[in-house]
Amino acid sequence: MARQSVAHTSGSSANGHLPEPANAEGTPATIPLIPTHSPDDDDDDEEGPRFDFDVLKKRYPGNVAPVPHDPTLLRTGSRSLTSIGLQAFGCGFTLAACLLLTLYLAVEKPDRIWRLPAFFACLSLFHFLEYYITARFNLPTVRAASFLLFNNGTAYNAAHTCAALEIVLTRYWFPDFQRVLVFPPYSIALGLVIVAVGQVARSTAMAQAGTNFNHTPVQTRKEGHELVTHGIYSWSRHPSYFGFFWWALGTQVLVGNKVCLVAYALALWRFFYTRVKAEERTLIEFFGDDYRAYRKRVGTRIPFVP
Repeated sequence: MARQSVAHTSGSSANGHLPEPANAEGTPATIPLIPTHSPDDDDDDEEGPRFDFDVLKKRYPGNVAPVPHDPTLLRTGSRSLTSIGLQAFGCGFTLAACLLLTLYLAVEKPDRIWRLPAFFACLSLFHFLEYYITARFNLPTVRAASFLLFNNGTAYNAAHTCAALEIVLTRYWFPDFQRVLVFPPYSIALGLVIVAVGQVARSTAMAQAGTNFNHTPVQTRKEGHELVTHGIYSWSRHPSYFGFFWWALGTQVLVGNKVCLVAYALALWRFFYTRVKAEERTLIEFFGDDYRAYRKRVGTRIPFVP
């Protein structure tokens, strides 16, 4: 057996020493690999290179620190990296595929069924941003379920299923009804603007609220929970609800759905009217006169929801 020696990677300096750290904190640009045996050893092909991690730990302790065991990151955990990766991939793939298909069907074909992939493109972007904004600005509460893909309730899934069915039915069986009150490109542009305004409002509200935002209304005040009244919250008392309300209606204007536009408006108004009343009783318990004054000063911006 050949005598063991320490071989350096191509990142080593001319005098054979390891490169110095790349910044003032001592963090190297890259961690050099340090084989514990010569590349001329006869058993290289059988076992592959081995590395002296003890040397790396001493020289670069911050870069090879052990990762604590967290069961929530496992496949069945609430923060399952497997689930997060699959959902993120699914949202991204669906968004890209639907955008390309929408352009093909609307411009190259053309065929009014472009409305179906356009609707799913809006959905995929919305669900991805629900997770991304939560992970970016409210890390303690982020979960695999933060995508809201499978835990938004039966009514939510039924509403989007009905919207997709109306697109298909009016395209192939009721084309005359589909054309009623649809004035391309103006109605399409109006739908896109409403969707964009709703999405920006909701994402901005989640970002500015930070750790004070939760997808599920809380019943007990947690440590550090603050009343947010700045930014978009100085314009709307519940900007995340405002955003979703108009985002959902905008999708139906975009795709030319009449039945679902009316149904969405009625169902969402009823939902948010009840939700706001219940949630504000809790907020008054949390913040008292501060919230009462804020409620008098700022409206919800949702029609007929005071």
